[in-house]
Amino acid sequence: MDTEKARHHHCDQCGKSFSQSGHLERHQPVHSGEKPYHCDQCGKSFSQSETLKRHQHFHSGEKPYHCDQCGKSFSLSGHLEMHHRVHSGEKPYHCDQCGKSFSQSETLKTHQRVHSGEKPYHCDQCGKSFSQSETLKRHHRVHSGEKPYHCDQCGKSFSQSETLKTHQRVHSGEKPYHCDQCGKSFSQSETLKRHQHVHSGEKPYHCDQCEKSFSQSGNSKTHQRVHSGEKPYHCDQCGKSFSQSGDLERHQRVHSGEKPYHCDQCGKSFSQSETLKRHQRVHSGEKPYHCDQCGKSFSQSETLKRHQHVHQL
Repeated sequence: MDTEKARHHHCDQCGKSFSQSGHLERHQPVHSGEKPYHCDQCGKSFSQSETLKRHQHFHSGEKPYHCDQCGKSFSLSGHLEMHHRVHSGEKPYHCDQCGKSFSQSETLKTHQRVHSGEKPYHCDQCGKSFSQSETLKRHHRVHSGEKPYHCDQCGKSFSQSETLKTHQRVHSGEKPYHCDQCGKSFSQSETLKRHQHVHSGEKPYHCDQCEKSFSQSGNSKTHQRVHSGEKPYHCDQCGKSFSQSGDLERHQRVHSGEKPYHCDQCGKSFSQSETLKRHQRVHSGEKPYHCDQCGKSFSQSETLKRHQHVHQL
């Protein structure tokens, strides 16, 4: 029988033709909006029985569509078709603004928000908006405190998989970010960016009280304690407080007696690197501190100060 003659059941709304009246009947709810087929598990309604059957695979866990290349299974034939593009490399969806191509239409839609600035996903706790639903899900962990990603070496937990990956470099020693000027390597891209300020001379962090500038935000925060008087680091042996963690570490050597800095000429040891530097002038004869009244030179600033009393008498 001629195929064209066989299709004699026409839809009077869109003109499509069908070989059987039953097929036409199933098609017509597309126009009427009628959805006579209901899912008895979640209540969703569908215009065609076949669509309902495919939907029910979600509830049953049935995945009748199999990839013949890697064996993965899918509940919908459309999902299998999209998956096939992983193997073929096909990217039929193109961005008309920047030309990037994508294997799935949904990925293209998400990408296009980069250009439009659209952020349709909103946090109901703080009001922040996001361009992707996944980014909103990750953000929600800030409020819930959920940390589903665990380090199998030290047990630390993280709210985001990327933060876990970065942390794991502490254990592996991996430093994939390299400075092209001095060759130093870093485990985090942010640390490399901060380091590069050393070479560029850029100091983007400004103190709003004295206008000093710093290449790193951490140094700026530490400096601001000069103005605030904040001393958050406390010695648990004598109670002294310090504005910088490094100052506390050096102070604690007073209690422990640790002297990690050694003079390679006479073997004397010192608790602080600055004390070692001053001591080494005994051997080198260097006298960098000069009296502006009589010209005498001294190896230590304290000796110069005592000498200057002679002129004040």
